[in-house]
Amino acid sequence: MLILTGGAGFIGSAFLWKLNTEKITDIIIVDKLRCRDKWKNLNKKTFSDYIDKDRFLDLLEAGKLPKPDTIVHMGACSSTTETNADYIMENNFIYSRRIAEWCLKNDVKLIYASSAATYGDGSQGYSDADADTGKLLPMNMYGYSKHLFDLWILKNSLQNKLTGFKYFNVFGPNEYHKDDMRSVVCKAYQQIRKKGFLQLFRSHKTGIRHGEQKRDFVYIKDVLKVMYYFYEHRERSGIFNLGTGQARSFNDLAKAVFKAMKKKTDIRYIPMPENIRDRYQYFTQADLKKLRLAGYQKDFDPLDESIRDYVQNHLSRQDPYL
Repeated sequence: MLILTGGAGFIGSAFLWKLNTEKITDIIIVDKLRCRDKWKNLNKKTFSDYIDKDRFLDLLEAGKLPKPDTIVHMGACSSTTETNADYIMENNFIYSRRIAEWCLKNDVKLIYASSAATYGDGSQGYSDADADTGKLLPMNMYGYSKHLFDLWILKNSLQNKLTGFKYFNVFGPNEYHKDDMRSVVCKAYQQIRKKGFLQLFRSHKTGIRHGEQKRDFVYIKDVLKVMYYFYEHRERSGIFNLGTGQARSFNDLAKAVFKAMKKKTDIRYIPMPENIRDRYQYFTQADLKKLRLAGYQKDFDPLDESIRDYVQNHLSRQDPYL
């Protein structure tokens, strides 16, 4: 039996889909649905029970739930613009630590979500080597909360018992409910469909042209393959980057979306809001050496192919979910 927190969220519900395709259905979903469309991510999927996120920890620690063999902890406040630091710390650090402590005490495998936001402006590089983690300086509270949990694991020498993923820029089906935190691919599709053109931020950094800011964009279907590999190989553990290892520009992404939609490219550049200019990442790229050393050797799909699949097989359909 498996417990999946954040199971109605973007990556969590996608992983639920992956588990179902592998005939795994004895799963307890933990989440907070509220009045959003996130519940639609649970449609057509099979699981054994659902527990509200606010009740879960008390039930778990009181021994009132069946003992799982694995907890996959994807639940968190993922907003990079959230300003309530107490809320983020409670949801992303303290909640995660309590789950980890329970897993360690009860000999249960834990797989959890960290984030590439822990790398800050990238000045310290993108190495996920344990020795480099302490040098990182996140630029927002979300990144700091994830970084703090990674540091707690390393401080207590738990990296050989738990598995974490530093997700880079993930895009794909099941992200519809994320509002402003949806991927650039999803937003681009919607804007092009409505207006016929796409707006991208201008560059405010010398030497970088407009639209040439680069990110490591990784498709959710590739992400699921990595996650399932570590779910199957319980003996593999550590904190790993999860990206493609190949940075691509926003211009590249935009052109791929236009091509997948069979429309003429029309990109227009707008000023970047001043409130994010000093916290903006102009480049991200996952270092995959550690992931490869852990045994994961599959290639990641090219950005153009991933965008084509997302646009044509999901976004353009009435039911854009996995």
